[in-house]
Amino acid sequence: MSSSRKKYTPEYRQEAARLVIETGRPIADVAKEINVSATILGRWVNLERERQGSVDGHSDADIRAENARLRRELAEVKMDNEFLSKATSFFALRQRDRKNLS
Repeated sequence: MSSSRKKYTPEYRQEAARLVIETGRPIADVAKEINVSATILGRWVNLERERQGSVDGHSDADIRAENARLRRELAEVKMDNEFLSKATSFFALRQRDRKNLS
């Protein structure tokens, strides 16, 4: 048997998702109104939010990637800072020992 799944145009999906996003109404209410599964409408809403991105033009995925990059960079800078702190202590101790020997 062939399945009789409904096919929705990309425009219809975007309009349905915008109806949820712009009105702030619950997905379940809008889904019931337009006779679509709430799960499917929820996916469309997530895709539309991702497509629209945030106000500054960066999508959530871009922000997460930048956040991950900055966390790695911060960890590297902390390691560098710790190394430099230990090196400074080492050379200060050597300098003090040299002065004490003279």
